Amino acid sequence: MPRAKLPPGARRKLIEFDAETWQALHSLALDRMNTVQELVEDAVADLLKKYHRPVTLKEALAASAGEESGKEQGRARRSRAGRARIAPRERDARGK
Repeated sequence: MPRAKLPPGARRKLIEFDAETWQALHSLALDRMNTVQELVEDAVADLLKKYHRPVTLKEALAASAGEESGKEQGRARRSRAGRARIAPRERDARGK
């Protein structure tokens, strides 16, 4: 049986499952009226989401922009918090 042509950038990987796992996946696919491929794609998407890994370029750019704004806010907080505060008594002593 000839293999289907892959979309540009797609990769094939051979994954080995033990007999029990394969049977469970196959049964689940039949019950949900999906293919094993669709189940695996869902599982991989969930795994990437769990570890906050972007999949698309749009997600990567959004994550990068979020990190940059977070860094800028952190710098602003540190600079305000890092300023020395002079107690009222010290201010009076300095002024005299």
